[in-house]
Amino acid sequence: MSWNPILDTHIPIGDAVDAIETVIVPRARDLGGFEVRRALPAPRRQMVGPFIFFDQFGPVEFLTGQGIDVRPHPHIGLATVTYLMQGRIHHRDSLGTDQWIEPGAVNWMVAGQGITHSERMDGTYRDTDKPLFGIQTWVALPKDKEDRPADFIHAARTDLPELEAEGKRVRLVLGDAWGVSAPVETSSRMFYADAMLEPGARIPLPDDHEDRGVYVLTGSIDVAGETYDAGRMMVFRPGDALSLKAGPEGARLMMLGGDTMDGPRHIWWNFVASSQDRIDAAKEAWRAGDWAHGRFQLPPGDEDEYIPLPDH
Repeated sequence: MSWNPILDTHIPIGDAVDAIETVIVPRARDLGGFEVRRALPAPRRQMVGPFIFFDQFGPVEFLTGQGIDVRPHPHIGLATVTYLMQGRIHHRDSLGTDQWIEPGAVNWMVAGQGITHSERMDGTYRDTDKPLFGIQTWVALPKDKEDRPADFIHAARTDLPELEAEGKRVRLVLGDAWGVSAPVETSSRMFYADAMLEPGARIPLPDDHEDRGVYVLTGSIDVAGETYDAGRMMVFRPGDALSLKAGPEGARLMMLGGDTMDGPRHIWWNFVASSQDRIDAAKEAWRAGDWAHGRFQLPPGDEDEYIPLPDH
């Protein structure tokens, strides 16, 4: 039996059954002058399927000479995907990857036993006015893949399957849903989709995934007679056949979920692991700073600085 992340184990019956198990209101976090809205992890929900971290950044407009500069930092035990609606971000990692992240594309970074990366708006791109709007998610790795080698996979927007009908257009970013599959291989079964709905259009939740959630990026949706505006994440009860209806201005949604994980996870800074010992070992390896022979290396081309280990 898989681990069930629902903290309230009492499931009502009869008229008390609610289509939505949890509504999450993201918390604002200041990342050094740049604000994000964090939906996961939440007090009543650590994960939705394998998704353990969900941040919305923007929409924001950077003036000439401004932009994000996330210095090299480490990860373990997870895979990341930064999905953009607007703007570009320069990704470099310790595997030697040098890739610009652009709207609609997938950049799937698997940390496994350890990887270091940076995220910047640099070069000539910094010398322009530029927007930025996107979502960064982390996906926890199953226990038998926590120590796998690190990897990075890029898939262009044109490589991703798109479905279009009856006022909706859906791009499948990861996993499988609605009878199609995305090209990037994942470590567990999941789905992650970008859905754009015209006013009044309906979209069904995938009915073959154990855990399912929806984040409203823009507009609003109606679920079972209730309206949910932008900046809300809804987590739905397993097994319910449900469709979501876009509000009068339409909606853009990120839809996510999959198999529940094989147990809860410890999260500290940028580390995700099934045990505290794994977190502690990663802390010591980053603190040691042995870039030549240690567990972590710095990204080639971005080796002059890094984020030190936090005090707490």
